[in-house]
Amino acid sequence: MLDDQMPDFSLEERTAIEFADKMALDHKTLDDDFFHKLHVCFSDEQILELGMMIGQFIGFGRLLRAVDLEPKFCET
Repeated sequence: MLDDQMPDFSLEERTAIEFADKMALDHKTLDDDFFHKLHVCFSDEQILELGMMIGQFIGFGRLLRAVDLEPKFCET
């Protein structure tokens, strides 16, 4: 999670980051209360698109890990 940098993000950005974190690390906590929180910032269409993009990036990252193609070192 980007806790140290969160104050620099808008409400929409913080909510999207929380959605991505939950999808990647704790998807079973995606309950009605969390979707109500998402609806404060996003429409149904935006939530679906954001969820699809998050899922694609999670899947792609896991595939790279599985076939040993992820970078061994990070320059940043």
